Amino acid sequence: MTPQHPGPDAPGPGSPGSGSSAPDAPGSGLPGVGSPDSAAAFDDIRRLRVMAGAVRGARLVERVVPAPLDEVWAVMGDLEGEFGRFQPDMRRVRLLRADGDRVEALARSRYGLRAHLRGVLRPGWCWLQSRFLIIGMAAAPDGGTTRVALTGGLRLPGRAAVVPFGTRGELDRALHRLEHRIHDRRQP
Repeated sequence: MTPQHPGPDAPGPGSPGSGSSAPDAPGSGLPGVGSPDSAAAFDDIRRLRVMAGAVRGARLVERVVPAPLDEVWAVMGDLEGEFGRFQPDMRRVRLLRADGDRVEALARSRYGLRAHLRGVLRPGWCWLQSRFLIIGMAAAPDGGTTRVALTGGLRLPGRAAVVPFGTRGELDRALHRLEHRIHDRRQP
């Protein structure tokens, strides 16, 4: 019997229909891959870690806020109101268009810089970018508390990179101010 070699159109190892599975294929036993709890294992916080990891110079800060997700996201996701109160650099954001979870907005910094942002805003997730700015926010429930994460900064035009100077401190200040905004809103 002579061995048969697959033709050029035959599926390769690990491809659907090949009869074998690649090590990272669904059902491979890796946590969060192909298992019933995949969505839980890959929540918006983890998604933001991946996005920030793909942007050279990006910093990511995370914290647990002692409030439920709906209260936290009422502040984080309110781009035209609360966002400018907890983000140290933002003075104002104005939504221009919203189509489902796709948004377009104009932002003005406290230093007079302007950005025309486009991206996605939905409960627990926000990724906006312009030619010169990236803003990433995520929140996920954690019992009666909420895990939050922020990333962003000045973007180098035409590159997946941000200027890393001072970004970490500004993101830490933003999380601190976010906690205070949530606390203040809870007070009668």
